[in-house]
Amino acid sequence: MSNQSRINIQSPSRGEPVFGAGVWHFATYVDRYATDGYGEQRTVLDAIKLAGSVGDLSVLDLNWPFPPGGISTAEVRDALAEQNLRAIAVTPEIYTGQFAKGGFTNPDPVVRRQAIDLVAASAQVGRELGVDYIKIWPGQDGYDYPFQADYSDLWTKSVDALRELAQSFPGLKFAIEYKPREPRNRMFFSSAARTLLAIQDMGVDNVGLLLDFGHSLYGGETPAEAARLAIARDKLFAIDVNDNFRGWDDDMVVGSVHLLETFEFFFALENAGWQGVWQLDQFPFREDPVEAARTGIRTMRAFHQALTYLDQEELAAAQLAQDALGAQRIAKRALFRALAESECA
Repeated sequence: MSNQSRINIQSPSRGEPVFGAGVWHFATYVDRYATDGYGEQRTVLDAIKLAGSVGDLSVLDLNWPFPPGGISTAEVRDALAEQNLRAIAVTPEIYTGQFAKGGFTNPDPVVRRQAIDLVAASAQVGRELGVDYIKIWPGQDGYDYPFQADYSDLWTKSVDALRELAQSFPGLKFAIEYKPREPRNRMFFSSAARTLLAIQDMGVDNVGLLLDFGHSLYGGETPAEAARLAIARDKLFAIDVNDNFRGWDDDMVVGSVHLLETFEFFFALENAGWQGVWQLDQFPFREDPVEAARTGIRTMRAFHQALTYLDQEELAAAQLAQDALGAQRIAKRALFRALAESECA
């Protein structure tokens, strides 16, 4: 593994991780039923102020253009500084109605160019803010019906667009956030393996993937295994963590459903030597966003502490023998001790 992946945080034996969140964690949520939204309307500046009140966040991933529009980069920079926060990423909105038939894969070359130009403009903003990467979530790229699309054409358009952007900004990283579906019935970047294959075809060094724990669950993956796959190729640029019931991208609080699998995910990162920000991607529709963030961070702190309690030699022996019950007993012993301590703190 190259030193490029070993950035941002220390290993469990050397200190606590850096915690981050998507700024949308503190936004107003809308679904197809509550179209008036859950909670009061907030601008990105309001959301940054709320994020600052959490107390344990260091970095934010920011949507761009900054919602609801008309907010300058200077205003955002000042708001971040006031809350002692830093922008880790900019996420261009290439998934809106404008790109209903795709961004990078749109059949209209004018719209495809608009998507590429929007990402390029966000990269300029990212440079001004000093971000670590530009997050690419092309939610409208894909298809909905059999026979609708030429799959090879979708592949070529996606690969070519990302290659062009990476070559235009060689000093900046681009992290693709894959997801199996929604809003398209079948998204183009749908799995870790498929995304890694596309990145390989791009032939550039500055494109990797962002592994969203919930997307991995929802896609039928084992997140720890997907992380290992990406780390082995030096392509795990970032992570987002949350939880769901595996049938939808629920973006629930970390560890609220798949506690043991989430612990395995963080063990896989630590064991492979990956060092990056532990970042929340939660959507607290009906919960207080600040308390939801604090709860997610408290749980992640418990995972971090549990890694120091984990007898890794004993675990390695159990895994070598594929002793499922023994390996789980070792993991649970460390995890439940750390969780009990976190609840008493």
